[in-house]
Amino acid sequence: MSAWVLPDHIADVLPSEARHIEELRRELLDTARSYGYELVMPPLIEHLESLLTGTGEALDLQTFKLVDQLSGRMMGLRADTTPQVARIDAHLLNRAGVTRLCYCGPVLHTRPDRPHATREPLQLGAEIYGHAGLEADLEVLQLALDCLQAAQVEGLSVDMADARIVQALLAGVALEPDRLAQLHAALAAKDASELAALSRDLPAAVREGLLALVRLYGDAQVLAEAEKALQAFPAVGQALSQLKRLSSQLGGAAVSFDLADLRGYAYYSGARFAVYARGASDAVVRGGRYDGVGAVFGHKLDRDRPAVGFSLDLKQLVGVAAPRALRAAIRAPWRDSAELRAAVAALRGRGETVVCVLPGHESEIDEFLCDRELVELAGQWVVQAL
Repeated sequence: MSAWVLPDHIADVLPSEARHIEELRRELLDTARSYGYELVMPPLIEHLESLLTGTGEALDLQTFKLVDQLSGRMMGLRADTTPQVARIDAHLLNRAGVTRLCYCGPVLHTRPDRPHATREPLQLGAEIYGHAGLEADLEVLQLALDCLQAAQVEGLSVDMADARIVQALLAGVALEPDRLAQLHAALAAKDASELAALSRDLPAAVREGLLALVRLYGDAQVLAEAEKALQAFPAVGQALSQLKRLSSQLGGAAVSFDLADLRGYAYYSGARFAVYARGASDAVVRGGRYDGVGAVFGHKLDRDRPAVGFSLDLKQLVGVAAPRALRAAIRAPWRDSAELRAAVAALRGRGETVVCVLPGHESEIDEFLCDRELVELAGQWVVQAL
């Protein structure tokens, strides 16, 4: 095998795409900062027990593992940044009030999480800790939509669900982990026959409620249908009411509901959302509420804090974001001249991009749009339009 061949689902990012990704990264982090979110930079590698605490089997299977040559302990390359940010909130910052944090960095997956996906996403996200009210859910959802608007992504639609609905239906029902996983899989696949077989010995109200979830997807009418079909479960009513309130605050965005949607990691505890865009084969943003995710990291204070957030993959997002114009630049000759070097330095100091053309390469093009030229006139270096 050639030394330059990369592993499956791992790829170099070339100049045009890299420029676009970096511009998106800056714009989206600036958008988060405009909401008051503070930037954090967790490490790419951690002790395995810290990295996987409270995250469930799904993240464990996605995590590359290795042995630390210094300590002999097992370490992991992060497959998701959310648990790390929860650790920072709980153990390092340890604040009593609301904390807003954002981040952007690579994560690594043992397997691609969807067809044709990279195993090295560039994950960007935002989390808010310390507020249990629906205001935090709405802020995070609105920030996610504002980020997509900043990225000039079109054809947005929001799909909503709530982890508490299935939890309420199964509350008090003793199920082995394997059977619970099979029930979840049947719900996610909307496999009514499999679901009926798996729930045949459950209480009638539970079985009927689970089977009702399979058909409860679509527009806002779904919530009214769910209120009738699941009225035997009072806890479901609160979840439906919050979904209704959240969706009513989204302005003109298209909203749908899928009350059997169980995708995502095990730590979701409330309302969840996925945002889709025109041209994308899968959701470009996923998020929701995951109260208590930081409790396992606490030390002096009770760190069972409410939390809600979202994340996205910039490498995926760049594929559906609007194309960006090349950065305007100034072309300059290459000469051994102190005056020329001073003129170039002054222009760069004012924020201009100045590309010095090396001898013999005058006709080459690159990732910059040289619409002006630095020329010498009457002993002075001046910029002229091309």
